[in-house]
Amino acid sequence: MKKAAGSIALLHAGQLLTLAGPRGGRLGPAMRELGIIPDGGMLVRNGVIESVGSSEEIARQLPNDIDVVEARGRVVLPGFVDAHAHPVFGGNRVDEFELRAGGASYEEIAARGGGIRSTVRKTRAASEAELLSLARNRAEWFLHCGTTTMEAKSGYGLSLAEELKILRVVRQLNETSPIEFVPTFLGAHAIPEEFRDRPDDYVDCVVEEMLPAVVRQNLAEYCDIFSERGYFDAASTRRVLGAAKAAGLKLRMHADQLTNSRAAALAAELGAVTADHLEQTDTAGIAAMKGAGVQPVLLPASVYSLGSTRYPQARAMIEAGLAVVLATDFNPGSSPTPSIPMVLSLAVTQMKMLPAEAVTAATINGAYSLGRGDRIGSLEPGKRGNFCVFDCEDYREIAYWFALPLVHSVYVNGNREV
Repeated sequence: MKKAAGSIALLHAGQLLTLAGPRGGRLGPAMRELGIIPDGGMLVRNGVIESVGSSEEIARQLPNDIDVVEARGRVVLPGFVDAHAHPVFGGNRVDEFELRAGGASYEEIAARGGGIRSTVRKTRAASEAELLSLARNRAEWFLHCGTTTMEAKSGYGLSLAEELKILRVVRQLNETSPIEFVPTFLGAHAIPEEFRDRPDDYVDCVVEEMLPAVVRQNLAEYCDIFSERGYFDAASTRRVLGAAKAAGLKLRMHADQLTNSRAAALAAELGAVTADHLEQTDTAGIAAMKGAGVQPVLLPASVYSLGSTRYPQARAMIEAGLAVVLATDFNPGSSPTPSIPMVLSLAVTQMKMLPAEAVTAATINGAYSLGRGDRIGSLEPGKRGNFCVFDCEDYREIAYWFALPLVHSVYVNGNREV
């Protein structure tokens, strides 16, 4: 069971990054505006932020029965919102990690029966209880990296029973973990082995069997698809996402990761909330997303992990006025990291995002991409008391000291969880 909401007062944050601002994802120059309060303080009652200001202002209104948390000059910012992750799966793919080090490509490994299909076999072999135990351990990894809300995709079952099993695990995680998990149905992640020579029949299965069951059991908010050569083409993408939208699910898309198949433009055409990856997306794709209000979710850790050098055009997207999001893409094959701080470092060093833009992309913009910007992603009255305390004096150090665990403590709904 989740804990009851907590009540605390935080005082003397060297930098309190509120991310306060108008409703909606932050665009262009607004991504650099972090709403920093020096020597900041915050009052949280019953899990909800009641007031934010200088420590002097907060101290003047302290109730007698409130617990006081001394930040002692540390940096405090909203809990990270990881808007693209695959946390429920069996086993790992460390053998493929070694193969890639020896020169094999992601596509070559997949063609040999590895890749997503490898994890599907291991996930199918695991019981629901085993998957839940594994996912709970991973949730602790995320918490210790400062993540308090995250998306959770299915996609490693690729059959009706197995996809439902994964989504039930996500539901159980939501009932027991401090993290809030946002469930996404990704039955169209790959063509499973038994449908290798009948891909159209598998699309029929996703549309006619899986989607209705997922919706009937209320197991997902979003539907995603891997729109890519060798996975699901434009026609299949239209069919799956069209059926999902008709059934009441919101849409996300894996787009333009390995090739520029114009999937970003397709995401815009179909009304997707996000288009994710986008390593190969060009100017036309960026313009299409801007015209339709699609949020790009960039996943630099997967580029790094695959040994690639082609990162998404983050600067062009920001300058075009897109509400850019950063996420981990946590998964066993192409991005085995739960660390948003590592993602921030990659965003700054490899995609030339400013540290402030990166923080915005992993907090308030991520929150809006998951339909939760009205309650998380910034530290403002009325929002949840989800925040992280970092053991540094300047927020830019989070990306600067890469691969160093600077998280001092993590609070969810006013309760300390780390």
